[in-house]
Amino acid sequence: MVDKLSRQASSAALPHWRHLLQRMQLTVRAPDFVTALDFVGRVGLLAEEQGHHPDIDVRFDVVHLVLSTHDAGGITERDVELGRAIDEVVEELGLQREPSSLTQIEIAIDALDIDAVRPFWADVLGWDEQARDDLQDPLQLGPAVWFQQMDEPRPQRNRIHLDVTVAHDEALVRMDRALAAGGHLVSDAEAPAFWILADAEGNEACICTWQGRDPQTTA
Repeated sequence: MVDKLSRQASSAALPHWRHLLQRMQLTVRAPDFVTALDFVGRVGLLAEEQGHHPDIDVRFDVVHLVLSTHDAGGITERDVELGRAIDEVVEELGLQREPSSLTQIEIAIDALDIDAVRPFWADVLGWDEQARDDLQDPLQLGPAVWFQQMDEPRPQRNRIHLDVTVAHDEALVRMDRALAAGGHLVSDAEAPAFWILADAEGNEACICTWQGRDPQTTA
């Protein structure tokens, strides 16, 4: 098994990409649909040559790429090698990178008895149970759902919140916009790993980045 790189090492090795939840992600905009497809085709050839394949999403002139080594559970040198080769194609085609658009959503549900509630959410969503506290869309199109252990009931708080993971250099911009839109800061005690925000009625969302986290964790 190849060794997994740290968040810091991954980000340093692929500066044009962004680390979100153990995956390196890149969004580029092409001048037209045909150029976007040409880019995808060239990425496909590189992937076949290296025997390592990214997830690819095409929306007209926008292409989103995700790199991760599944059997390592994160980023490895295989991802770095392919990512750098893809960067060369981006430069050659003159595509525009859009890191500020990268957003990955997780839904967090507070529960006293995770084992009792997790099967309901797995069946109602039709998603796979990856771990005790994690449900994943098998196609990775929908947000992950994870369960946060509660020690005692907290009826005064909402029991579901969103984790909004963004590029590390987008977090403060995103937070400022949310605050200007009527939100308020609940806590920045764990920043830059995450900031807890709430809307005008107290419904919470966390803006999250890879920074400020224990390198041994997998978040």
